[in-house]
Amino acid sequence: MCFRYRSLRDDIVSRFNVTDLPLAGLKKVERQLLGDERGFLSRVFCSIQLSKCGWHKPIAQINHTYTAKKGTVRGLHFQHPPFSEIKLVSCLKGKVWDLAVDLRADSPTFLHWHAEMLSHENSSALLIPQGFAHGFQTLTDDVELLYCHSAAYAPKAEAGINVLEPRLAINWPLHISECSARDQAFPFLDDEYSGVVLK
Repeated sequence: MCFRYRSLRDDIVSRFNVTDLPLAGLKKVERQLLGDERGFLSRVFCSIQLSKCGWHKPIAQINHTYTAKKGTVRGLHFQHPPFSEIKLVSCLKGKVWDLAVDLRADSPTFLHWHAEMLSHENSSALLIPQGFAHGFQTLTDDVELLYCHSAAYAPKAEAGINVLEPRLAINWPLHISECSARDQAFPFLDDEYSGVVLK
């Protein structure tokens, strides 16, 4: 019996297409599906390839979320240093408008945001660097997301920005049907807000 071996480099390249987005460090990761009549295999995370794209830490936590109703907004969440986290956000079911806001104090795109549509059909993920806030709006009912985090949840470091923050002027694609009381209570930015200083 003869086996054909692929090199590790060939295997990694074949599984991801990574695209730079307008905010430095923010990446779109498109997973390559390997499938046949039985179904498919999709690699969600690869430390070797993603280390070249800015993921330079171990995975500390993996979270799975479910959101029932179309139009729901969650966010805009982040953690202060030294618990700032890199996130890889994938949509396993449904469709979301996934958004990252640059909060890095020294960034030329400070308070700029960028959004991508993620779905179970396009097999895409958003790789979000440290110093960004993250949020999303569901574009369908019954949405499931999978998050890889480089830092564990730290309640004392948890923070957020109001999803209706006027300085961001986010054009949510749908009327906001639901937003938690916790997220609605996040403050608006004052004129003195200078961002997150990463250590």
